[in-house]
Amino acid sequence: MVHQVLYRALVSTKWLAESIRSGKLGPSLRVLDASWYSPGTRQARKEYQERHVPGASFFDIEECRDTASPYEMMLPSEAHFGDYVGNLGISNDTHVVVYDGDDLGSFYAPRVWWMFRVFGHRTVSVLNGGFRNWLKEGHPVTSEPSRPEPAVFKATLNRSLLKTYEQVLENLQSKRFQMVDSRAQGRYLGTQPEPDIVGLDSGHIRGSVNMPFMDFLTADGFEKSPEELRAIFQDKKVDLSQPIIATCRKGVTACHIALAAYLCGKPDVAVYDGSWSEWFRRAPPETRVSQGKSGKA
Repeated sequence: MVHQVLYRALVSTKWLAESIRSGKLGPSLRVLDASWYSPGTRQARKEYQERHVPGASFFDIEECRDTASPYEMMLPSEAHFGDYVGNLGISNDTHVVVYDGDDLGSFYAPRVWWMFRVFGHRTVSVLNGGFRNWLKEGHPVTSEPSRPEPAVFKATLNRSLLKTYEQVLENLQSKRFQMVDSRAQGRYLGTQPEPDIVGLDSGHIRGSVNMPFMDFLTADGFEKSPEELRAIFQDKKVDLSQPIIATCRKGVTACHIALAAYLCGKPDVAVYDGSWSEWFRRAPPETRVSQGKSGKA
């Protein structure tokens, strides 16, 4: 196996604060607030407008997705993604740092990190500890909107990091990939409902292993060490030397599995973009497992 040099997937709050202080923000370094919250809870864009990391732009995941899809949060086209991030001042040469304001420390930022990678961009990092720790450590914030000069970003889809419904269905027979589901245990088992949605029973894809994404984060909202992450994979008998497909409900927290594996030196975890949202609606009943009322999701 050829070991490639991996770009750093995490940057520290201290590093980012120093980069901003020393005037490094610009075409070569852009910061994105990728916060998203369940309807009726917090308002991501409003919070961004009130305070954000100086120079950060708001990455609206509701806008940068396939709005024509019946499923949640599906990837946009190459052209859509390229235009969207280009308008945020990001070129193919920009180092992008992504954070969100979730109380966990990180929720949507790994999804945007993965989106850049799946569209061929190598130099992207997640702010370790998120906005929660940026505030806690007393780093500067601003309400000033950022107005970056638009840039040209050419997106090239890396299909090896993405899996479709048909590929996951085929994998039930071939079992070439290990399937890992990042949702909370109750939703995976089908004993707790899927939040904020009607008509989507909980449960999981037959043969998938449960690794709740919250387990990758410390109580303080930082990513656990590679040693701790490796131990989590080992405990679940997920072999990091073999292919993995990550899934969840809508392809968001699955990206935490991709990030955790990346931090362990495995950069090739593929994400099933449609995840349970698509699987529940399309897959044969016998491939949907639930301990809920009906026994099948």
